[in-house]
Amino acid sequence: MLDSIKTTVLAAATLAVATPVLADEVNIYSYRQPELIKPLTDAFTAETGIRVNVAYLAKGMVERLQAEGKRSPADVVLTVDISRLSGVVEAGLTQPVDSATLKANVPAQYQDPEGHWYGLTTRARIVYASKDRVADGEITTYEDLADPKWKGRICTRSGTHAYNIALTSAVIEHHGEEGAKAWLEGIKSNLARKPQGNDRAQVKAIWAGECDVAIGNTYYMGKMLADEEQKEWAESVNVVFPTFEGNGTHVNISGVAMTKSAPNKENALKLMEFLTSPAAQEIYAKANFEYPIAPGTKPDPLVESWGEFTADNTNLMTLAGHRATALKITEEVDFDG
Repeated sequence: MLDSIKTTVLAAATLAVATPVLADEVNIYSYRQPELIKPLTDAFTAETGIRVNVAYLAKGMVERLQAEGKRSPADVVLTVDISRLSGVVEAGLTQPVDSATLKANVPAQYQDPEGHWYGLTTRARIVYASKDRVADGEITTYEDLADPKWKGRICTRSGTHAYNIALTSAVIEHHGEEGAKAWLEGIKSNLARKPQGNDRAQVKAIWAGECDVAIGNTYYMGKMLADEEQKEWAESVNVVFPTFEGNGTHVNISGVAMTKSAPNKENALKLMEFLTSPAAQEIYAKANFEYPIAPGTKPDPLVESWGEFTADNTNLMTLAGHRATALKITEEVDFDG
């Protein structure tokens, strides 16, 4: 409740004056945390002189934009996960952006073919494996997780969480609906406990001996290593980059889109192009232990130390198209039950 109140107050304070629109500002609605956004907005303002106003939202971005309609002060939205990005697009709340700079900075698989959104950073959905109880090379593919040898040894958060729905969508893309359903059933039969908690909670469970293998995002390793209490959890596991048979490792994104109503369209474009620039992407990636995607950029040395991987080359909008099916089959197998 307190977090919700803080979010509401902050949003009201930052965007209280929607009119008149000033030529030297740009307004953001963001699902990303203040500590991740401020270094970027400060750098953008220093470079361009354009003031950035940010409303930090915990949830309800689509509903808020719909309620505001043409009167919305928001110029751009920042969010994580292809499901959330595509949700804003599917609601008709964005506009296509045709920019040579954006197209040059963002690889094709990380941008909407119609130009409605562009990726900023990526994170891999990987396996955390116990250093003591899982040998090197025991897991090489996502398909391996359904092998009965892992019975009673896997932990994960809810199968209906957006991160896992995106992964299941990727399984559908590579193996079809029936293949993905069989994969989910296999993993469910291998669970050590009912799906619960967040990605960090799974690593804690490995450290505590409750399971040996967990599914999670790469950046949580960096966050745990930076936390005095959680560092011991992180040091109990190895980061494993599984692949799909015949393809690469599943990745998801943080991304940006221009709103349909954008009152400061020119400044919004400048901000989007800045956010995809190599310098900005490295700031962004370092702040959250993610992977920058602009050509010639490198991740933080800590992230780089986890090893290299080849990303699945499927366009993420294709995966977004499987979202409803992924949720349906996850519920059919009663994954969280």
